[in-house]
Amino acid sequence: MKDKLQVLIIGFVWPEPNSSAAGLRMLQLIQVFLEQDYKVTFASATLDSDYMADLLSMGVDIQRIELNSDTFDVFLKQINPEIVLFDRFMIEEQFGWRVALNCPNALRILDTEDLHSLRISRQNAFKQERLFQLEDLLTEDIAKREIGSILRCDITLLVSEFELDLLKSLFKIDDSLLFHLPIFASLKEEEILSWKSFYEKKDFMFIGNFLHEPNWNAVQYLKEEIWPVIRSKMPNALLKIYGAYPSQKIFQLHNDKEGFLIMGRAVDASEVFKNARIILAPMRFGAGIKGKLLEAMQFGTPSITTSIGAESMNNKLDWNGYISDNAITFAEKSVALYNDEQSWNQARENGVEIIKNLYRKELFANSFVQHIYKLREEISQHRKKNFLGALLRHHTLKSTEYMSKWIQEKNKNCSL
Repeated sequence: MKDKLQVLIIGFVWPEPNSSAAGLRMLQLIQVFLEQDYKVTFASATLDSDYMADLLSMGVDIQRIELNSDTFDVFLKQINPEIVLFDRFMIEEQFGWRVALNCPNALRILDTEDLHSLRISRQNAFKQERLFQLEDLLTEDIAKREIGSILRCDITLLVSEFELDLLKSLFKIDDSLLFHLPIFASLKEEEILSWKSFYEKKDFMFIGNFLHEPNWNAVQYLKEEIWPVIRSKMPNALLKIYGAYPSQKIFQLHNDKEGFLIMGRAVDASEVFKNARIILAPMRFGAGIKGKLLEAMQFGTPSITTSIGAESMNNKLDWNGYISDNAITFAEKSVALYNDEQSWNQARENGVEIIKNLYRKELFANSFVQHIYKLREEISQHRKKNFLGALLRHHTLKSTEYMSKWIQEKNKNCSL
């Protein structure tokens, strides 16, 4: 008989907390489970990376698994988890039917990271040079897949209240299937007192994982439309671009004469935030909570961003700087904030209020844990009420199962 409740997390990738907000988010979820004295196993089919978190040192078991292989079924039966968390809907598609077959009583949780269908739909509309409409989601195949995953799971975690409301209003997802759990952030008084002053901080910055299309697009936007306006008003200004996994096309944007500097991966992102005076984040499409903007608030660095960048991040509180969707206005606000100590100090105070009121772990972690307890106790009744989920599980179990088994047999024949 098991002493501890077993949690299995199936990762899209091995978490890299210093590379992306998604990696940080995953470590925070793991920590919540560990604090309940749960036994946590993290499994993934992806290759190791040089920047993956040391999960073993945290007390987390790791398991390398294979796609389309019944070895995963054997592994499932061995650990027999009470809770299974899928890291993004693509993982639920791949492994959800196996979990339902082998561990039918396990609570199935989907962590969206961000609503992928929303991000992709916005990206498609941008590339087609038209305004995005929420109704676009109704025709997107990726939305059908993502909504299917949400319905098949017992609970889905959303970092953004905007996305939670969207699922309820546009897709009519029942509130009982959704839970708002943002990325956590904290600020201690001694940390605030240690912040560098206006005159001790200098230069503009941008930071983001370049495998994430919205970040690459934002850097292009800076290069082509925003930074030239800033430099025309501040000829000696510097913009330092940091980010994980920069490609050659990123480095080709480097230009010393223009003060547009591609720095590559930040060895210590906290130092970058501590020293920069302002972060620029002109996101033209995307979804979820922008980790770079949350980190900026934690290190006393005001930001200029777009309405998509700030979406669902500040509720009705004043922003940690300025929000603008116009390139010229964005540049002008950047220059104004960079040179106005009083406005700059007010902006960082706004960031403190946002974190204290909207992102502290103690506001969410306990209610999440209690929600999980309640769901496990009432799982049968909970699933009875989710008829569409049962319908999708019935059909998906068959279609996904047979497709996976076909690939499995095909792989066996190829290896002969």
